[in-house]
Amino acid sequence: MSDATIAFIGLGLIGGSIARGIKREEPDTKIMAYMRTRTRLLQAKEDGIVDVILDGIGEELRECDLIFLCTPVEYNAKYLSEIQPFLKPGAIITDVGSTKTDIHEEVSRLGIESRFVGGHPMAGSEKTGYENSTDHLLENAYYIITPTQASTEEQVSRLVRIAGLIGSIPLVLNYEEHDFITAAISHLPHIVASSLVNLVSASDNEEGLMKRLAAGGFKDITRIASSSPEMWEQICMANNQNLSVILERYIASLSQILSELKANDKQSIYQLFETSRDYRNSFSEKVPGLIAPDYSFTVDMADEVGAISTLSVILAAKGISIKNIGINHNREHGEGTLRIAFYDKDTMENAWKQLERYHYDLISN
Repeated sequence: MSDATIAFIGLGLIGGSIARGIKREEPDTKIMAYMRTRTRLLQAKEDGIVDVILDGIGEELRECDLIFLCTPVEYNAKYLSEIQPFLKPGAIITDVGSTKTDIHEEVSRLGIESRFVGGHPMAGSEKTGYENSTDHLLENAYYIITPTQASTEEQVSRLVRIAGLIGSIPLVLNYEEHDFITAAISHLPHIVASSLVNLVSASDNEEGLMKRLAAGGFKDITRIASSSPEMWEQICMANNQNLSVILERYIASLSQILSELKANDKQSIYQLFETSRDYRNSFSEKVPGLIAPDYSFTVDMADEVGAISTLSVILAAKGISIKNIGINHNREHGEGTLRIAFYDKDTMENAWKQLERYHYDLISN
């Protein structure tokens, strides 16, 4: 069955990027979309991405072969019962939520397991909204597909095809396994980063020296603490059981490290860093993960009048946009004087090449 007509309920960063990717590869696909912010839908129509703007959940959905739920995780499940009466024979619903248990349980409660295949594109950005979507955001990113017990091979194949169409790497998992994995590699890191920032905040002195000196490694491992509190509260609550298991294991590991430090157990502390280094170095650099990457490098340069302006002019002359630029006051991890951040990998690599030509001393993060 061809998915000639596709609807998006919610058209933010992920939904917009999927829609753009589909239109890029199959421009004849008819795309309908509904979201509360109508100005963004009007922009999507002007962009040629959306063909039909929906006023809500209604009769027009009977045309659809595939319906994407792209709203926050707590709302996706609520839309299922509204959409159910308008499903034509053969049509299926999917979602893009980062937790799957809640929506799969609701699908089962509604008795529509034969009409649903879950999904989770494992990519994102610090930027949000349709206006920041691109047709390549999900390229080379894993796209997890979570069938129900009643999903057919044909239905799963349709989602696999869509994932491949937009350049993603499809991977089929059951939803329980998906949620346990994401608890460990995505949800726990956000809790760790946020709790570490709060610990430093509570431990800082009146002069705020910890905040002033925080840079390098501390800023890198806590970058994700700047994420949306509303979104991460929803995600943690939706996956609280798996997250509790993983968090207990993490607390136990910290307790063990504390005991080893108090016992002056040098060998165990060495093994902590050795095993983590070896496992971390085995990660693939080709596939983006759940946490948005940091496209930046540092430049080692003298503090001279006009130095930053000169560097900026070199990049601007080549049309290279800088996301952020700042001086590293703490360089204990071997960083350069100036840290420059970019919006994507290609821009960062282009900037690196341009600055190399002018013999700048560049240091990758």
